[in-house]
Parts: sequence; C-alpha cells; structure tokens
Amino acid sequence: MSTTPARRFDTDLPDAKGYFGPYGGQLVPPVLKQAMDDIDAAYETIRQRADFQEELAALQADYVGRPSPIFHARRLSKQLGGAQIHLKREDLNHTGAHKINHCLGEALLARFMGKKKVIAETGAGQHGVALATACALVGIPCEIHMGQVDIEKEHPNVTKMRILGCRLVAVTRGAATLKEAVDSAFEEYLTNPTDYLYAIGSVVGPHPFPKMVRDFQAIIGREARAQFLERHGRLPQHVAACVGGGSNAIGMFTAFLDDADVHLVGVEPAGEGVDNPGRHAATLTWGKPGEIHGMSCYVLENADGSPAAVHSIASGLDYPGVGPEHSYLKDVGRVEYTTASDKETLDAFLTLSRVEGIIPALESAHAVAWAIREAPKHSPDEHILVNLSGRGDKDADYVASKLGL
Repeated sequence: MSTTPARRFDTDLPDAKGYFGPYGGQLVPPVLKQAMDDIDAAYETIRQRADFQEELAALQADYVGRPSPIFHARRLSKQLGGAQIHLKREDLNHTGAHKINHCLGEALLARFMGKKKVIAETGAGQHGVALATACALVGIPCEIHMGQVDIEKEHPNVTKMRILGCRLVAVTRGAATLKEAVDSAFEEYLTNPTDYLYAIGSVVGPHPFPKMVRDFQAIIGREARAQFLERHGRLPQHVAACVGGGSNAIGMFTAFLDDADVHLVGVEPAGEGVDNPGRHAATLTWGKPGEIHGMSCYVLENADGSPAAVHSIASGLDYPGVGPEHSYLKDVGRVEYTTASDKETLDAFLTLSRVEGIIPALESAHAVAWAIREAPKHSPDEHILVNLSGRGDKDADYVASKLGL
C-alpha cells in the first residue's frame, strides 16, 4: 500500500456558498444570512492569525492533552482471530471526548467576535460539557439546550455542565431528544444573533459550521495518520468511526481522503432495526436528500417531508439529518456507510470493557461493533483503526440498569 496520497481529493470544498456538491449551503431566514456571513468572515480571519493558532495549539497540548494516543487492542484482536484493531483514544481528551477539539475553537472565536453568550444543543451531553468547559476557560456565559429524555439518561454529564456554570435548558417538546434540542437552541439564537454565537456541536447546520467544525476536528486524522505511519511504516487498510451528525468521523476521515487504498467506514445507528421506522437513525443508509436545520443533506423524512422520528441507544447519534460533507462523500463513493444495531453496540461496549479495560461511549461503541464484526473476515496482517471518540462514564449507569448489572 502506498503511504502517500494516490490522488488529490477535492479539498476546495465547501465552495464559497458552503456547498459540498449539492449539499450544505445557508438555508436560513434573511435575518440570519448576515450573521452567518459575519461568522464565516471572522473565522477566516482568525484562522490565519499566528496568535490564534499558537494559543489553540498550546491549549490542545496543555489543556486537552493532545496528541491522543493510538492503542493496539491486542487481546481483542487475538480473540477475534483476524485483522488487528487499533483505537485512536479521543476518550482520553479533557472532558472525555473529541468534542473539546471544536469547542475550544468556537469559544475562542466567540471571544474574538465579542459575543456575550454562547448557545448550543447537546444530545449525549459531551458537546455540552466540552462547550461549558471552553466557555469557563475564556470567560463567556454558556447556555445548553438538552432534551428531557437525554437529561434523564445522561445524568453524569448534566451534573458536570451545572458544576461548570452553564445554564441548562430542558427541552420537553416532541421526542425531547437531540433534534428538539437543536430546534430550541436555534430559536434562542434567533432572538439576538448579534450578541450570541450558536456553537453548533457537529459538522451540521448552515455554512460555515460544517466547514469550521471539520477544520477544528481534522487534528484527529492528522495525528492518527502520522502516528500510524511512524509506528507501522504503512497506513491502516480500514478506518472506522461512528456517524450521527458526523464530527468525529469527518475529523478522522479528512486526513485519509487522498489515500485511495484506505477503506473509510462510517457506522450509523441501526437502533432496533432499519426495517422499523422511527426506531433507527441510519440517515445515510435509509434517508434521502432533503433539508434540515439550515442545510441540505440526507434526511430521514415522513411522507409529508417533515423529519422522521429516530432512535438510537446512543443519545449523541439520534438525529434525522447528517453533515453535508458526509452526504457528498456517500454520493461520490469515497466512504462506505453502514450500520450497527443497539444490541451489537451493547455487546461491543461490554466486550471492549472486559477484554481491554476500556469503557467506550455508546456512540463510539457503534464503530467498535463494526470492527468486531469485520475483523474476522480479514487476515492478521491487516489493520483496522477505530476512532474511539469518547469514553463511557456518562453511559455506565444507563447500561448497568439496562442489562441488570
């Protein structure tokens, strides 16, 4: 396998209007168009400044604890009897997941723009904890909107957010999960887009957020590619990550897009079965092009075109849309998108915990489930690199209760 890019993937995306092919854009009310353009202009200005890059790099090293290591799961690999499984340990970051990577960037951007409050949604609570942490660090008030169902399910993260000083808004409408939290946070942002920054928690929403969050998360793949080459003198044959909105996956995939021999796999939640409408969130697998939350992307829709009900055992993945860049990568065939069920995910959660002593987030366990399923199909000289995007502290009580542990 070549260790240098075999071809140049289109790195000029998104275009000036925020589109990845037909996906993305700024599908927002006219009152928000200028606000989005102002954020884009500020981001493009700050990202070119040496003082910003130096401050961000210092925080990544001394505050987050980067680079995160790659761990060879030797016992798991031996037990499965196939390809070698490696984990990019984003779970070891400060706050316990990859979310801190873009939250630091968004908080620094809010400070640069003189914003008076940062608003966000959260599902599993990892984005909420990371943003509350980053806002505490830079001294900006933070408001997090979270579905009531997720508040009850992810209580440890709720407690952390409150300790960190953010205002937590419980969202009780509809399914009271991630989609409703996004709606609620966006409505609050609309009341004062001049003074507020909506710090979107994934590579979703109107331009420039899919681009901006991707850029902050791309450090995952840059590190992983260099680390793997240094250790093995080659690249992994397979790179996998879970996909809800898609930030951890884009963060991992971006550095490998030009490596045509590297098989990239995004793992969506099959929930209780993709043949059971409303009980899965496999957007790219079963959705179709549509519009949601200010962007064009693949969407799971009802017959009337409204977003469909979705489900995943992982609160951070139960979203009926997906990042526009993922939608584009699906269409051009660069990434394979597949699924893992709730049952497979729970099994992977317990297996990794008991075989390697690593308790993964339920979100990340979807990608682990794919690796467990896939590894026996390949020879022991092949390598699977999984982005372990978060740790499972937040899920431990829920899983124990569900399984009667």
